Order: sequence, then structure tokens, then C-alpha cells
Amino acid sequence: MWQLYQFPLCPFSRKVRLLLGEKGVGYDLVRESPWDMRDEFLDLNPAGTTPVMVDREGGLTLIDSQAICEYFEETVEKFPLISGTAAGRAEVRRLTAFFDQNFYGDVVGPLLHERMKKRLIERAPPDARVLREAMKRANIHMDYMDYLLDHRAWMAGGTLSLADVAAAAHLSVADYLGGIDWAGHETVKRWYAGFKSRPSFRPLLSERMEVITPPPHYEKPDF
Repeated sequence: MWQLYQFPLCPFSRKVRLLLGEKGVGYDLVRESPWDMRDEFLDLNPAGTTPVMVDREGGLTLIDSQAICEYFEETVEKFPLISGTAAGRAEVRRLTAFFDQNFYGDVVGPLLHERMKKRLIERAPPDARVLREAMKRANIHMDYMDYLLDHRAWMAGGTLSLADVAAAAHLSVADYLGGIDWAGHETVKRWYAGFKSRPSFRPLLSERMEVITPPPHYEKPDF
């Protein structure tokens, strides 16, 4: 049985969990707060980041969300999430990288630092200026997501793909932390509401990070 080392608001762990849920891969969750820098965890991943997947019986350790997703995409045929033509697969990977790098760097990372890490680790108040900038950038990125979904059934094309999984994972964390203004983004809102209704997504929405409460609409598919 696989073990997935993660914490509830890790967007990269959520990305992996959504993929595993769609593919029907079983695993056990192991709560890991990477900021604790536990020796046992650093032995698994010297970089000290989540997610990490471990198959102790098979002697296999997988590190980095994209590497983990690609591994299961190659080894589990059910519900392919990087499929189609070479150009189509390239577009899936391009947009997955966009959400993992740009959306995370501009929106999710700053929100996590200001509204989670400062509260849990530093015991300091958030910087309102940083929060305003993150929400401003979220709005810009969601304009792009609206554009994509106005021209495609899903983020990268005609079928649900890893790009949708990555987008939903990052958006869910930003939404939990109160960083998303849904006004004016009805297209993304409809897409996200549909994603929230998927069986793979429901376990994520029921989880909570200690002392940090999401907005009332967070768990509702119809919001």
C-alpha cells in the first residue's frame, strides 16, 4: 500500500490526490508538516517538501507532484489524464506547469505564507499589502482561465486532463484561504463547481487545517 506524506493545504499533494482518486489508486495519508524538518522525513526527501509517496514493500519512493503524477499516468491505464496527440499532451503539460509555477507563485504561495505559516509558525499577523497583491494576481489568472474555458470544454482541450487537476488543486487552496473573488468569473465558477462534485474531490473539501477556517461557501459544490 502506498503512503502519501502531505498536509491538508498542500496544493501539490492535492494535485496528486485528485489524480489518484480519478485513477482509483489506494493509499494511506501520512500527515507531514514540512516546516518541522523532521529527520525521518528528510531521509525520504532531503529537499523537505511535500508530497512524497512511499511504497515500503516495493522499496520505492516518489518525490515531486509532477513526477508522481507522471509515474501513475504511465503505470495505471485507467482514466488517462495526459492523452491525445503529441501537441495535445504538450498543452496539458504547459498548463499544468502554469498552475504549478505561475498560479502557485503569484497566488497560492503568498496566501499560504501570510494566512497559514505566519499564523501557525511565526505567530505574526498577515501583511495586507501582500494579500491584496495575491488577490489581484488571482483575478488576472482567472481571466485567463475564463478565456480557456470559453474556447474549450476543459482547460487543455476536449477532455478532463492533468491541467484541470492542477488548476482545481491550487484554486481550492486559494479559496480555502479566502483569496478568491468569484465575482465576474462565472465560467471558472461553473467549471470549479462541477469539479467539486466529483468523488475524487469530496475528501479534500471535508478536511480542515488547524485553527484556519475556510469561508462558508468553500465546501458547497453549488456556491
